[in-house]
Amino acid sequence: MRKARAAAILAGLAVAAAACGNAPTTTPADTSSSAPASDAGGGKTLQGVKLEVAAKWTGAEQKNFEQVLKAFSDKTGAEITYASTGEDTGAYLGPRIQGGSPPDVAILPQPGLVQQYADQNALKPLSDTVLQEVDTNFTPYWKELGSADGKPFGVLIKAAHKSLVWYRGQAFEDAGVQPATTWDELVKNAQTIADSGTAPFSFCGASGWTLTDLFENVYLSTAGPENYDKLSKHEIPWTDATVTTALEKIQQIVGKKEFVADGASGALQTDFPGCVDKVYSTKKAAMVIEADFVAVSAEQSGAKVGEEAKYFPFPKVGDTAPVVLGGDVAVVMKDSPGAQALLQFLASKEGGEIWAKLPGYLSANKNVSPDNYPDELTKQLGQTIVSAGDAVRYDMSDLAPSAFGATDGKGEWKVLQDFLRDPSDIKGAQAKLEDEAKKAWK
Repeated sequence: MRKARAAAILAGLAVAAAACGNAPTTTPADTSSSAPASDAGGGKTLQGVKLEVAAKWTGAEQKNFEQVLKAFSDKTGAEITYASTGEDTGAYLGPRIQGGSPPDVAILPQPGLVQQYADQNALKPLSDTVLQEVDTNFTPYWKELGSADGKPFGVLIKAAHKSLVWYRGQAFEDAGVQPATTWDELVKNAQTIADSGTAPFSFCGASGWTLTDLFENVYLSTAGPENYDKLSKHEIPWTDATVTTALEKIQQIVGKKEFVADGASGALQTDFPGCVDKVYSTKKAAMVIEADFVAVSAEQSGAKVGEEAKYFPFPKVGDTAPVVLGGDVAVVMKDSPGAQALLQFLASKEGGEIWAKLPGYLSANKNVSPDNYPDELTKQLGQTIVSAGDAVRYDMSDLAPSAFGATDGKGEWKVLQDFLRDPSDIKGAQAKLEDEAKKAWK
């Protein structure tokens, strides 16, 4: 549910981000070292080869991806058919896998599906040429994210940036505060804003995934990348002291009634993007903590991005400046040179830069220069991904079994909603999180 909604919103990011002004770059992509092996000799050696690619994208996102596929077709001669999986990728792919007719390449919205399909022997390992591109262009973390039982199967080809705090410029001016760079500054600013007569934060408590995003940013910053990885695999319990620290920090902003627009009960009745409306439309709050796709909702609320709708990076709570990403992983389901060549292209600097010039796209490819992005907002977001390097982490709840991290009214979503309602019992919340985790990881 979260992924489908986020994908649809992110597809329109350019509409909002265009308000930042910069025209698309015309810098040509460097193709000197990233041509697919199938085209190494310069000829269209996949002429006559037919490939089917399945992904969730529709509308503008689909059209943009089809431009990337066309660039591959023009280069190699391969003929590609695009199939939309709809909102539930698993429901689409499952019957096709069982029927022995999967697409050649599938784009998975959750890394957890890589392990699931690998366990079903439905995926083909990445070829040596694809692995070379992955090793050249991505940090080891992203390679591991696309792996199952240590064997690489997927490439993260598209990202969403989840470490942002969006704010209303006038609310900050009225309170006389500036964007925070540390958590302590954020809490201090919140008190100043509250004293000026405006609730500092708007939460979409009815959409549990927004609360997991908040926790993940705080936890990555306070506990560090290594503990983040351990918790995401349930290698340390949710009763661990590192979780206590993160919840204590969150308690500082959800534990004061005047800090939360419409109070906890109102927040728990507000879904996404209703929390954005409270900042920019009804002006009940000054800030909303969420991903890059807030830009579109802010525009729809009448706030121009870069003017009234502004953002700053999620502030450091501990030693790490958090950068949490969501994203989509490409995998091969039919072992053919054409399918492997397409993944090599998508993993390459060339493929990434072609896509980066189109709206609504962010890359985890460290060699895709942010200068390729078509607007200032996306350039800034892209630069933070590159600058964070090995400290970037994937959305933790999407790495967990869906029963724990991605089910409405259950698991982590439900416990964090209960914590928003009553943040006084941190140990109790941790015990409930651990109980739910044990069920999901059994």
